[in-house]
Amino acid sequence: MKVLIFNGSPRKGNTLTAIRAIEKGIESRPDAADIEITRIDAEGKNIVPCKACNACGSMSRCIFADDSPEINEAVEAADVIVFATPVYWWGVTAQLKLVIDKFYSRASKLGKGKKVGTVVIGGAELNDPEYDVIQKQFECIAGFLGWEMAFEKSISASGPKDLAGDQDTLAELEALGAGL
Repeated sequence: MKVLIFNGSPRKGNTLTAIRAIEKGIESRPDAADIEITRIDAEGKNIVPCKACNACGSMSRCIFADDSPEINEAVEAADVIVFATPVYWWGVTAQLKLVIDKFYSRASKLGKGKKVGTVVIGGAELNDPEYDVIQKQFECIAGFLGWEMAFEKSISASGPKDLAGDQDTLAELEALGAGL
């Protein structure tokens, strides 16, 4: 099994802590030796904004020389994809949005039947609509691509190290990783 984890955060705080907990859960599985985990940090990628020209769909490559071909190859190869992002203005980070936008024209090549998990971390209380807005967006993306939502986890953590001290949520994240 190949697991691809997208880190949408440009910082090393709660989102990275959540990702590490999910990875720990995956690594605790009895079949962990047969699982390949790849993490892509959106912040470190050179992604030119999508112009919706559809060249990548028809020519099999983007007209811009950026990192989207390697990202799309990783998506195509993955069985499970986890998107982890902090909330920025009621949405995913700009870095992660650039990555996701490049999926559109290659939708038919990315592969159907993948399992998808989302981790959304914001400073607001969990009843705030920001979490629902983002989770709904991922549900729509998964539906369009023919992917199955495996889990959706929203976390309220405003300080950059808040999640590191929340043992219950970390245990939940580990369980989500183990259950993939």
